[in-house]
Amino acid sequence: MQSLISFAHSRLSWGILALSALALESAALYFQHIMKLDPCVMCIYQRVAVFGLLAAGLIGLVAPANRLVRTIGALLWGISAAWGLKLALELVDMQNNPNPFSTCSFLPEFPTWLQLHEWLPSVFMPTGMCSDIPWQFAGVTMGEWMIVAFAVYLLAWAAFIVPVLKKSA
Repeated sequence: MQSLISFAHSRLSWGILALSALALESAALYFQHIMKLDPCVMCIYQRVAVFGLLAAGLIGLVAPANRLVRTIGALLWGISAAWGLKLALELVDMQNNPNPFSTCSFLPEFPTWLQLHEWLPSVFMPTGMCSDIPWQFAGVTMGEWMIVAFAVYLLAWAAFIVPVLKKSA
């Protein structure tokens, strides 16, 4: 347990969180801008959740020995992973059970003080439909892969939350 606590209090653990989220964001932008796959509004919301994971990792990197900083990073990590998993599950449900009465909106519904789709449309403007399945790998859709990714983040959070909150030795 002590080695897990030491790892949770290290820059390496928070760096892995930040780098893995950055890799997912980079992949999303590659799919959008290089492969020309249009993201739907649920994809954009998941992108925001991944940015939350990236921010959590960066927060932890700032001062991993500080309990308050680790706690804030861990809270953001858990919230982002859980929200992302919820969104990915909803998207896959929309794709597998299309319903004309249950569709996603064309524009994201960000708060008025956080209009990301207007500030940075090349990253946050949805241009696709939620019911479309534009890409698969090994017979698994992008939405299903995101369920796996967010579930792994949530499991890692569950394994790390106690060590993260422990006092440094």
